[in-house]
Amino acid sequence: MITTARLLLRPVTPADADDLYSLEQDPEVMRYLNGGAPTPRHPGPEDARLFRQPRGTEKDVWAALERQTGQFLGWFALGPNDGGVGHLGYRLHRRAWGQGYGFEGAAALVDYGFRELGLAAIHADTMAVNVGSRRIMEKLGMRHLRSYEEPGQEPIPGSGEGEVEYGITAAEWLAQR
Repeated sequence: MITTARLLLRPVTPADADDLYSLEQDPEVMRYLNGGAPTPRHPGPEDARLFRQPRGTEKDVWAALERQTGQFLGWFALGPNDGGVGHLGYRLHRRAWGQGYGFEGAAALVDYGFRELGLAAIHADTMAVNVGSRRIMEKLGMRHLRSYEEPGQEPIPGSGEGEVEYGITAAEWLAQR
């Protein structure tokens, strides 16, 4: 488990499946992922872009709980890629937006990735128009690495602006801490 001033992050379990499903029924939460469509209760092969494993069994996904109440706020993910580069992701309930939870949870997981997992770098990406997510990445000290088009992605509002990838190295992170 990882604790911060206001959050408890713990690996998801199958018992979290209902919370994960509920989170992804909000069109605003899903806006920059699939245009706001609710996710299916039982994802199929056509949903592989959003789901790699059955909900609640993803080994790189951490449930974000408010420490004081135990309320499920969303999730953070840090999956290692080839060559010691991790990939950061997050999804929070709208009620948690604008309160610093995104940065707080992401910073804790980035720190864990560098200090405990020994990752060399961590990257994150989002749609170019997703200003809130980009702001979290920048606040983490991540640099804009590239802009790109996502091949084969169905057009959704804002997708014409493309995707952006940000990143930070372990040396950069540790130097600012």
